[in-house]
Amino acid sequence: MRQIEFDTELRDQPFLAVPPEIAAQLPKSGHARVILMLADDAEDKEWQAAAYEQFMREDNPEDSVYDKYA
Repeated sequence: MRQIEFDTELRDQPFLAVPPEIAAQLPKSGHARVILMLADDAEDKEWQAAAYEQFMREDNPEDSVYDKYA
């Protein structure tokens, strides 16, 4: 299976615009799988950054008792 990737703008209409140079690469018939990857919400990015920051914090000294089991 080969992959063709491109960016497009979503509009109010229920259609997905395929750039002409991409359409020229498509076979005239057959099966294709379409996967849409949408931009993340700003709130999601904030949550991910906060979770990563919490994960990277230095361990609490009280938790060092578990280090010997690693």
